[in-house]
Amino acid sequence: MQEDKRIVIIGNGISGVTAARHIRKRSNYKITIISAETKYFFSRTALMYVYMGHMKPEHIKPYEDDFWEKNRIDLVFDFVERVDVEKNQLHLSSNATINYNELIIATGSKPNKFGWKGQDLEGVQGLYSWQDLESMEKNTKGIEKAVIVGGGLIGVEMAEMLLVRGIEVTFLVRESRFWGNILPKEEGDLISKHIQYHGVDLRFNTELEEVIADANGRAKAIKTKSGELIECQFVGLTAGVSPNISFLKDSKIEWNRGVLVDAFLRTNISNVYAIGDCAEFKVHPTGRKNIEQVWYTGKMMGETLAKTICEQDTSYQPGHWFNSAKFFEIEYQTYGLVNANLKENEACLYWESEKNDRCLKLVYEKGSNTFLGVNVFGIRMRHVVFDHWLNKGANIEEVIENLTQANFDPETFKTPFKEIQKELRTQFSKSAVSA
Repeated sequence: MQEDKRIVIIGNGISGVTAARHIRKRSNYKITIISAETKYFFSRTALMYVYMGHMKPEHIKPYEDDFWEKNRIDLVFDFVERVDVEKNQLHLSSNATINYNELIIATGSKPNKFGWKGQDLEGVQGLYSWQDLESMEKNTKGIEKAVIVGGGLIGVEMAEMLLVRGIEVTFLVRESRFWGNILPKEEGDLISKHIQYHGVDLRFNTELEEVIADANGRAKAIKTKSGELIECQFVGLTAGVSPNISFLKDSKIEWNRGVLVDAFLRTNISNVYAIGDCAEFKVHPTGRKNIEQVWYTGKMMGETLAKTICEQDTSYQPGHWFNSAKFFEIEYQTYGLVNANLKENEACLYWESEKNDRCLKLVYEKGSNTFLGVNVFGIRMRHVVFDHWLNKGANIEEVIENLTQANFDPETFKTPFKEIQKELRTQFSKSAVSA
């Protein structure tokens, strides 16, 4: 093992930091992390809680500041302007250069902009980085009305943040239902009602045309494509994110939407890798989407790449798809395959509470009745149990009968599993008869 090998990581998010930690566990290589966002790693998913006053900035740093020196991980607070793959050298905005033996690109995402007129006005922004949080503090001070553009998770987080400050929120969703490219109609309708219950003016089939400026160059209203004017002093752009890789455009590293990588997270340059939100698989090793912009997949990529760099080439194998999120106080979990629209070979069973605040959907394959996936809202379930059922190809009836094994709610939280199981059995019996 070449002990003096230098590993340089661009980006200090979950992907880059996980790679650094696991490389350190496996080697004595020199490790340097470069970031122009913050010097120290922080939990990006907790940004909203700093704005809402639930946490202080120091609370969202998972490691003490001396952790990095103790683990011999050098931190450089600077911006990488150019990568020279022939000289194995990085050129920084400070005019400094850094040499590397192996380079890991982990620069994450940036909020999407689609060329809207006025999208760069003061008071118009996305929410991804620490700088975005600082801008939001400044841009929402003393305002009364806001518009959010884009119906996804970041939009819901931003709505909750603004409502805590007493700011009226109008939420524009281009599709006919909330998060329509991810959630099936039933789940989308449940969450839509919940968002509206919290006082959000949720508008479907509504698209942004332009942001209108006041005399000082600040947002004062938006205009929709139907010609409606909506007064606001803040516009949140939450129509998804895209890989943050503009600094690579003059390099010899291949990219499409993201940095193109193989199953081992290696680019077309043998000693350059990409992980996390900015990586795009040429062909995903397990057939999933080629860009996975999720916290846990970034973490897995970091762990996988550390094995490749320190021991032997290791293919990225994330297992069954899962994700979790929160829509105000309703928690969401998904395991396996639950598409926004059922495929021809799929069927589903669905239960929803009378109060429309909890639901559970099971998807299975027609004919074989093999369990394929689950969506659950407002009920905490165990990942390991669903993962076991997915791995063994469990029958949907087995899943229904043993559903309580997956329960992860506290003892004081009453989950109506008997009611849920009865409804699911009834639906399955009817579908079996009709088939």
